[in-house]
Amino acid sequence: MIGLLVADDHPIVREGLKRIVSTYDDIGVVDEAIDGDDVLSKVKNEGVDVVLLDVSMPGPGFLETLRRLRELRPGVRVLVLSVHPEDQYAVHALRAGASGYLTKDHSANELAEAIRKVHEGRRHLTESLQDRLADSLDSGGEKPLHELLSSREFQVFCMLGAGKSVTDIAEELELSPKTVSTYRARILEKTKLSGNAEVIRYAVQHGLS
Repeated sequence: MIGLLVADDHPIVREGLKRIVSTYDDIGVVDEAIDGDDVLSKVKNEGVDVVLLDVSMPGPGFLETLRRLRELRPGVRVLVLSVHPEDQYAVHALRAGASGYLTKDHSANELAEAIRKVHEGRRHLTESLQDRLADSLDSGGEKPLHELLSSREFQVFCMLGAGKSVTDIAEELELSPKTVSTYRARILEKTKLSGNAEVIRYAVQHGLS
């Protein structure tokens, strides 16, 4: 039996996922979480094999949650389940340690197959995501600006795009304001954006905030 931790801040979504999973004999929900901190607490349960992680949860942010998950339970696999299209978050999720990325418009059978695949230690990648990953490794051609950033830079970028201050970001990520300011400077240099206003505008246009 694959032990699943369902992490989503919407009770209806969690209930729906539990009902879907209950139809498969080899997958069972052993716990559920409502935010990033809750995930990090409940993943310590030895019965958890796979975390089904939503992108848009309260707490430290899904990339930071992924990073801390990898430190706490490196053997646990993470499948990111999101309403956001692959071109917005998928590459960064995989770079941060996720074993797969699935949008919520897929079928129940596709979800179950993805859970099985990551539990076996494989990656779950759609054909379009495989192409995008190949493109991200190719130095030629133009990429969206946010794909030029490292995982940590992208995390700070999204928080700036949501209108958070350097101080707020530092507190949430447990970093010094100076370190966050350094990340901000790198972000502006790589993206050629002039300041926070342009970062916010870009994030809104690309559904990253």
